[in-house]
Formats: sequence, C-alpha cells, structure tokens
Amino acid sequence: MKQVTTVEELRQLVGGARRTGQSVALVPTMGYLHAGHCTLMQQAKNENAFVVASIFVNPLQFGAGEDFAVYPRDLERDAAAAAASGVDVLFTPTVEEMYPQGYENMKTLVTVSGVSEGLCGASRPGHFQGVATVVSKLFHLVQPDRAYFGQKDAQQVAVIRQMVRDLNWPVEIIAVPIVREADGLALSSRNVYLSQEERTAALVLSRALQKAKTVLQAGERRGAVVEAAAKEELAQEALAAVEYVKLVDAATMQPVSELQGPAVLALAVRIGKTRLIDNLLWEEC
Repeated sequence: MKQVTTVEELRQLVGGARRTGQSVALVPTMGYLHAGHCTLMQQAKNENAFVVASIFVNPLQFGAGEDFAVYPRDLERDAAAAAASGVDVLFTPTVEEMYPQGYENMKTLVTVSGVSEGLCGASRPGHFQGVATVVSKLFHLVQPDRAYFGQKDAQQVAVIRQMVRDLNWPVEIIAVPIVREADGLALSSRNVYLSQEERTAALVLSRALQKAKTVLQAGERRGAVVEAAAKEELAQEALAAVEYVKLVDAATMQPVSELQGPAVLALAVRIGKTRLIDNLLWEEC
C-alpha cells in the first residue's frame, strides 16, 4: 500500500491504474478505523482491482460546537488497518491540501436539497453540504467506478446517491450493511467517547430497532405505530435523550405514513454527551 498526502501524487497513482485498465474503487472515511470501515475496504477490494481509501476529517461537515477538534485520530493504526484490508492507495491529505484557499473561503459548495433537510440535516445545518462537497472533490480526484459507504449513515448514502444521479457521475454507489458488536451496538468511531455505563446504555438503540422490526414482521405498516414501538423501548433508558425516531422513504428520506416501499427507521439519540445514530433498512412490503 502507498500512502500519499497530495492531490498530485493521488492523481498519478490512479492514472497509472487507469492506463492498465484496472477498475477503481473509492472508500471515503474520516479515519479512526473500525471493523465497519475495514469491511467496506475488503468488499471494495473483492469487487475491484485498485482501491483508494481516504482519511480526512472534513471541517466543512462539522458545525459550531461539534467535535471537529477532538474527533478521534490515529493515522498510524489506521494505515495498518487499511493495508491489511487490501487498500492500494491511502490518501491522507491535510486540510490545506483539500482546501488550499481555506475551507472558510470556499465559493463553490454542493447542496443536495430535499433528501438532506430532515433527520440529521435538521439538527446539523450545513453538515450534508459539507459531506456532498468533499465527496464531490474526491470523486473528481479519483474518478472511481464504485464508491463504498456504510449503511449506518443512511441519510448520507441517500444524499450521495441523489447527487450522483443529478450530476450524472459515472460511479456506482454501494451501501454496505451495518457492522455491529456482538451485543448489537453499531460500530462508530464516536463509541470511544462512551463511558462503561454509557456503553451499556447505548444498547437501547439496537433494542429499539429490534422492537420495531418485530412490529413490522407482524404486518404493521403504519409509520406512527412503528415509530411508537421504537420510542417505547428508548424511553426505558434514563441516559438516552432522543433527538428523532423517524420512518422515512429509503431514497428520499421523507417521512412515511404508510409503508409501501423500501424504508429506513432512523434514530438519533444522545447517550450522555455522545450523539449516536442507527437505523433499520426495511425492504419487504
């Protein structure tokens, strides 16, 4: 694996792969890699000849008071994990390399309306604009055939898919299923913030989704009833402060009153100071 920090180095390596006819995959990350990230990289390598992974904590997608400055970082460990997962090129740019004019001075920003406005978009204004902008830049630099994202960030996946459709990007977006701990907690770089007591309390998210899944499997199709089942379970945990529980269309992220197609039951919950998200993708109708 080659680790590069500059746009020029990245373009040279990807160009070399292209000239030999290799298929190219991109796995964008913010680092502090866990088994979920490694699953993305491994699937990318299984399905493509040449894999680029990026590690970049993108300031554009963090709002005022969020955890940009303290977001967990461990580049040495991440590089070892990426190499073991089959990555060919690890792109680890500085903020100055990605935004030479200063990210505060960016004049061109990518906004994907509609799909980005509810759920996390409502509580984190500007977040998905930052995500779409940096992913657009990475797509320009790598020009991948396929790009891999985790289904845990379901709204992010929907935003990127909408952007790709609207802008005619020739890239296939692949969402990889959520990877969980043995006890059900969805893997997240932010789990490191949890105390032992909070880590136990965080299991309420997966229990709430399981309870909603049971209701769906029993034939319930009313969005409000499915949401109520999850909320009832979340209410049992004193450390859980619920931000939202919403059943939404899987493509548009718009609320679903009556289930008629693929949908996502999405949760955002604060356990102590740590904001966690999780979701259930429901495709049976």
